[in-house]
Amino acid sequence: MACAAVLVPGLLRGPVGAICTQTALLRLTLGTWRHLTLTSTMKSRRKTDHLERTANVVRREVVSAAKVCGVAEESPSVKRLCLLVADRDFSFKAGQWIDFFIPGVSVVGGFSICSSPRLLEQERVIELAVKYTDHPPALWIHNQCTLDSEVAVRVGGEFFFDPQPADASRNLVLIAGGVGINPLLSILRHSVDLHRERADKGSGYEIGTIKLFYSARNTGELLFKKNILSFVNEFPEKIACHLHVTKQTTQISADLKPYITEGRITEKEIRDHISKETLFYICGPPPMTDFFSKQLENSRVPREHIFFEKWW
Repeated sequence: MACAAVLVPGLLRGPVGAICTQTALLRLTLGTWRHLTLTSTMKSRRKTDHLERTANVVRREVVSAAKVCGVAEESPSVKRLCLLVADRDFSFKAGQWIDFFIPGVSVVGGFSICSSPRLLEQERVIELAVKYTDHPPALWIHNQCTLDSEVAVRVGGEFFFDPQPADASRNLVLIAGGVGINPLLSILRHSVDLHRERADKGSGYEIGTIKLFYSARNTGELLFKKNILSFVNEFPEKIACHLHVTKQTTQISADLKPYITEGRITEKEIRDHISKETLFYICGPPPMTDFFSKQLENSRVPREHIFFEKWW
């Protein structure tokens, strides 16, 4: 997903051999970040590098130390990581990603946050779900990462859902493929938090309906199934999910069967939910993302109502 060399004061040994004293709160100025990004891009061994591809994307100024406080198998090929973030100024919007700095690893990861901003506010924790690849940060997460491992993180990205209380109510259609579910799960979780706040207090942003369309090879690769179905059951009039499997070879369990369709997500399924009040968020393999964003434009959905993220 991403590959670059970068020096983070106090956490990584830089190419010039300097080691800075580690601090709990790490910050880089914008000028320093531009210099590091340029240096990282030049040192990259890969053509499609996370820092290079996102060099023009806005990032927050806070680079925070973080400690691994949870590691779990989300699927046979995906690990879920919980990070306790040190810096109180660190924040993110649902759907954004982080630059992921690892001591001793000379390349930087780029991973979407799959948790909600509310979890960070309440517990100072963010969650990631990382698929196994030969990319060094992913290899480290799968093969070396342990509880209390120390890393550093920085938020970036222009793909997010962050409504304000006075904003007009919107419906959401979320279209995910594979591990592209990560930022969309963050948006879904944030939407659930907004629903709960509205139900409890009778105030706050009033969100409309949410439709999740999520495709994977088989049910074993549909991440966060229990979380998603719990949200559907909690708000059945507001949230619906349509789970697609393209290469299922085993019997589908009874609890999943009502939600499963065998085959790809179709243009008609998405077109049936077009309205002037609806926003579309898409994240998955580039061909899937390109297809649905183009089809929505052809269906005269305003471009400002179509959001997508491409990771690989």
